[in-house]
Amino acid sequence: MGEKITGAQSLVYAMEAAGVTDVFGIPGGAILPLYDPLMDSQKIRHILVRHEQGAGHAAEGFAAATGRVGVCMATSGPGATNLVTPLADANMDSVPIVAITGQVPSGSIGTDAFQEADIRGITMPITKHSFLVTNADDIPRAIAEAFHLAATGRPGPVLVDVSKDALQAETEFHWPVQMDLPGYHPITKPHAKQVREAAKMIMAAKRPVLYVGGGVIRANASGPLRRLAEMTGIPVVTTLMARGAFPDSHPLHMGMPGMHGTVAAVGALQKSDLLITLGARFDDRVTGKLSTFAPDAQIIHADIDPAEIGKNRQADVPIVGDLAEIIPELILAIEAEQIAGKVGEYEEWWTLLSRMRATYPLGYETYDDGSLSPQYAIQRLGIISGSDTIFAAGVGQHQMWAAQFINYEHPKTWLNSGGLGTMGFAVPAAMGAKVGRPDATVWAIDGDGCFQMTNQELATCAINDIPIKVALINNGNLGMVRQWQTLFYNERYSNTNLDSHRIPDFVKLAEAYSCHGLRCESPDQVDATIEKAMSLNDAPVVIDFVVHKDAMVWPMVAAGTSNDEIMVAREMAPDWSGEDD
Repeated sequence: MGEKITGAQSLVYAMEAAGVTDVFGIPGGAILPLYDPLMDSQKIRHILVRHEQGAGHAAEGFAAATGRVGVCMATSGPGATNLVTPLADANMDSVPIVAITGQVPSGSIGTDAFQEADIRGITMPITKHSFLVTNADDIPRAIAEAFHLAATGRPGPVLVDVSKDALQAETEFHWPVQMDLPGYHPITKPHAKQVREAAKMIMAAKRPVLYVGGGVIRANASGPLRRLAEMTGIPVVTTLMARGAFPDSHPLHMGMPGMHGTVAAVGALQKSDLLITLGARFDDRVTGKLSTFAPDAQIIHADIDPAEIGKNRQADVPIVGDLAEIIPELILAIEAEQIAGKVGEYEEWWTLLSRMRATYPLGYETYDDGSLSPQYAIQRLGIISGSDTIFAAGVGQHQMWAAQFINYEHPKTWLNSGGLGTMGFAVPAAMGAKVGRPDATVWAIDGDGCFQMTNQELATCAINDIPIKVALINNGNLGMVRQWQTLFYNERYSNTNLDSHRIPDFVKLAEAYSCHGLRCESPDQVDATIEKAMSLNDAPVVIDFVVHKDAMVWPMVAAGTSNDEIMVAREMAPDWSGEDD
């Protein structure tokens, strides 16, 4: 190019060249030089959030709903540290985001200058990589590398911290840049021998299960997964992060495994003789007590991240690569086995699974006093809103009910904080999803605890014409903690009563933010209230669903116990021996 520009202008050009269309952020002293040229960009929309944590979760929601890299921005010190939680969240759930932060001038780094924090050091354990740029000439390369790192291999968060003097200095902009990433060579193509071994093992198994994790969604491999399941007739379980990777309506689907999974999904894993693990990581919420998890199962473990394979459970056949390449190769290898006359025989297996599914369907309590079951409200929301809707959940009971009682038919329609369990995720994530997918209906399903952590982003939504809808499951309590206190602490409810049936008035709060506020307190009002919310698209909508405080999430595997001890109601474990009564 040759013309002299500032480092800040170079950064804007670099973001445009990287394909950035939307950025969530808040200005401040160290990042201020960047906000001046950003004002003139014709390609980038900046959305001024009300808290940097909201910016980070919005970037996550944008990324998870679109598959593109989400972007957030903050100033130095507290602005940057407010991004730590979303960065940790994105790291746990493999969400591709880039965070751009301002830093104090390079000459002041290390002096405890005003609003200084070593954000590169702070975020090193919770990002794929973090850059500190103190030379304006290095800005385009750092941005190019950040976006490449975030989007390739196992996706994840990358931080680019730029000193104020680098933003102000003169430089020239050059793009494309020569990237310099020694040691970063993610393997995408699987080893053919391992794939053939896996195919042989699958054909020999009597009780196989496709154990599907969020990696299938990140790899855009839902189509090949469905072909694999249908050609083999093997049952499928989808983890909390994989809801929608395989259609809930499909007869091969057993549901969600884990601490609050279906009995059929948990039982399928426990009774299996082969787990075909695709983009899942044997998380403690799925395995329960690890030593008792799927005791008779051999393990095929396919993942793009070699660090995940063998981390929690030894793999008999490890396959490193991109699931978008692994699953089609596995299909070809199984076809070759089938042509050679091998057939999987799963009749007995399906007899047991079908009995489990029929005997222990998901259910919930209704209340004689006419109060509202939260599960009913969420179930009706899923049915009325339809399978193309994007649902973003907070963390707690409402998250589990949303995972259990809404049918997910498509990938990228279920957004939640799985690994980190971040309260306050739903509203900003829904905001980001709506920015990325403006034509989709986007519901945040939130609890009264979560909602009060990030509800200020309703202002952002109202001002920027981002009409999300919020289903607030208001039980007046920190519900999941209360459930544990009920079960394990003799009903001693220490600091879980939020009293939010009284304070605040969520309808008035919504209206104060120029949103529509609706309230629903009984089952007979549910459908009409949801339909009213669906008809209001000129501004965000909040429904305050006032629900019974003692509703529980069942089934439940208590922390630290075996999946064999799954409770379908208090003190009741299922019999899945396979014997007829």
